Amino acid sequence: MSKSNYPLKAPASILAAARRAAARDGVSLNQFINTALAEKVAALAAEEVFTERAARADQARFLDVLRRIGPEPPRPGDELPAD
Repeated sequence: MSKSNYPLKAPASILAAARRAAARDGVSLNQFINTALAEKVAALAAEEVFTERAARADQARFLDVLRRIGPEPPRPGDELPAD
């Protein structure tokens, strides 16, 4: 895997919070930042996938499927919690 450096300029308060979080996780600050960056990139990619899929959605077909399901009650174990 190729690696590169990027000079990160962050407010002292955010950097201090990141250091504390990294220490709680038992990882280096570098690893913590890499993981946080990877999570953000993955979330943005997932959002893009869902946006593209939503654009292809056929609402009339979806509503037709829901109508065919019928008014049966949930199967045991599928009920919503009371609260």
